[in-house]
Amino acid sequence: MGRPLVWFRADLRVRDHRALAAACAGADEPPVGVFLIAHDQWKRHDWGANRIWFMLSCAIELAEALAAHGVELVVAPAPRFEEAPRAILQVAKDHDCDRLFYNIEYEVNETARDQATRALLESEGIEVSSFHDQMMGAGQDLRTGAGDFYRVFTPFSKAWHANAEGDDQHEVVSVRFPDGPRVDPKRVIEALRSALPKPTADLSGWKPGEQAALERLDEFIEARVSRYSEDRDFPAVRGTSGISAYLATGAISARTCLAAARDANKGNLHGGDKGIDTWIKELIWRDFYKHVLIGFPHVCMRRPMKQDAASVPWRDDDEGFEAWCEGRTGYPIVDAAMRQLTSTGWMHNRLRMIVAMFLSKHLLIDWRRGEAFFMRHLVDGDFASNNGGWQWSSSTGADAAPYFRIFNPTTQSERFDKKGEFIRRLVSELADVDAPAIHNPPDLMRSATDYPMPMVDHAAARKRALDAFSAS
Repeated sequence: MGRPLVWFRADLRVRDHRALAAACAGADEPPVGVFLIAHDQWKRHDWGANRIWFMLSCAIELAEALAAHGVELVVAPAPRFEEAPRAILQVAKDHDCDRLFYNIEYEVNETARDQATRALLESEGIEVSSFHDQMMGAGQDLRTGAGDFYRVFTPFSKAWHANAEGDDQHEVVSVRFPDGPRVDPKRVIEALRSALPKPTADLSGWKPGEQAALERLDEFIEARVSRYSEDRDFPAVRGTSGISAYLATGAISARTCLAAARDANKGNLHGGDKGIDTWIKELIWRDFYKHVLIGFPHVCMRRPMKQDAASVPWRDDDEGFEAWCEGRTGYPIVDAAMRQLTSTGWMHNRLRMIVAMFLSKHLLIDWRRGEAFFMRHLVDGDFASNNGGWQWSSSTGADAAPYFRIFNPTTQSERFDKKGEFIRRLVSELADVDAPAIHNPPDLMRSATDYPMPMVDHAAARKRALDAFSAS
């Protein structure tokens, strides 16, 4: 009998890993791991240097962790997904593997890659097993009373909770490695390091790997989760979990996060501590956007979830888009947020909604341009969450509210950065401006600090957006 082969993708960890657990169960010796380098495909998917650097750095940590359990991680080139089936088959043959295990990815291109890989390996007599692992529960199986996929979060969340009561899909799984001697990961680590791109942002605050993710989770649960509902919307406060990049690469599982939250919540998935309940709700949002990928695969093809939104008359405005990208819109909270993204590779979630609405509603620029720009800069770039957030903000996706939801960036700034601390930290031109003037500096102050005038008037831009959406 040959050895099992585990294909690692967006699940770069050894704990709570369904494919790895299944491969180890009943095996006489440790499995072989494989990770494919797909730079061309990553570029086609708008993955930027920040995300790739963090992912490959997590893969390095994974190689070390697997080696301690006697598992060799093989790194193979497969620049495009079309080349993955042959690459996996070759690794299986080289290492005498007769079974392949992997966790399912839900995007259209990834699904096609996996189907082709399964077909090729099974034609060669290699058994293939796949597992739902990316979501906390059985979100892929949830349906409305009419048997349809959910289009709105609230009913999905209710169904998720109802399903979780009698289902073990949200439970953490144990991985029990067969005995085997430690392997030397030096060569694979060198191969991964040679593939590391240079980040475009300062990522010193993102220590890669599973252990770093677990430590960050523990710190959040112990010190800050109870204040999550109060602090999460304020960018000047350290109120969020800071785990998004680890979830995007799979250095930690959403189930592990849920288990930690439930334990802190005295065994409750809801109805307990308000901060913990709110964070669990955010984790369910992540499941919801994965659910949307399965039910509405056209969102993976640069199309709006709501088909009638395909006719929105977006404006061609390269100059406006460039000003938005560079944080030169004249709206301090928008500019601070965009500068946070480009300088750190991350943006606070409240700010993601503000800047996405500004681009798609105030400037009436196609949301897909913003979605791609985010992916090229985010260290935590995840297609489902990024696409879902952009489509929610631009009123083309899973949102129960009509298109007239348009944030006023100035009032958002006054509410969530009242003292201007966050703005002052990121917009150097306004470092000496006090609140409340910092939220919308007077013309003379803008001139004196070399800070630009607002690109658009909020009221006029709002009317233009309403007219455009109502006519589509």
